[in-house]
Amino acid sequence: MVEITKGLILASASPRRLELLKKINIIPESVVPAEIDETPKKKEKPIEYCKRLAKEKGEFVYKKFPEKTILSADTIVICSNRIFGKAKTEDEAREFLTFFSGRKHRVLTSMYIKNKDKSKMVQATTKVTFNRLEKKDIELYLKTKEWENKAGAYAIQGYADRFVKTINGSYSNIVGLSLNQAFNLLKTVNLV
Repeated sequence: MVEITKGLILASASPRRLELLKKINIIPESVVPAEIDETPKKKEKPIEYCKRLAKEKGEFVYKKFPEKTILSADTIVICSNRIFGKAKTEDEAREFLTFFSGRKHRVLTSMYIKNKDKSKMVQATTKVTFNRLEKKDIELYLKTKEWENKAGAYAIQGYADRFVKTINGSYSNIVGLSLNQAFNLLKTVNLV
């Protein structure tokens, strides 16, 4: 039986995170996207950037709902120590996918939970290797528009799955939330 997880607010604008949580029978009381500046700071390392954004999102929503438990997350793609966030244009998406062609990259998700008694941060990293992509593969993918609003300009749960040669780590992490880590975080605040 599906029940709402009382007291839980998901601080995310990502419909994929909500879908993922529903797969493990976690349904937040509400979903409240955080409005924060996601610009990386000068010389900020990728992992620190990802942690900072996850925490800032959680803190932003917690200020509005201090009586609730807030779950927030941020996902980035890292390749050659470069952060690949959400592509802003089709040209940028093309550049990202061309860069990943035939290479290994990492998908990092930082998850943050906060309530009046506790705050905790965890990370999940998944290594993904893409096949060598032909120009026409990239162009066909760009036409799907799946790249929009996705870290690294691709959605593994869609057409981009055909580009993936190997995965080492959590598949759900690539989609936007390691379900294992999220479940364990919710256990620490007695919500599951």
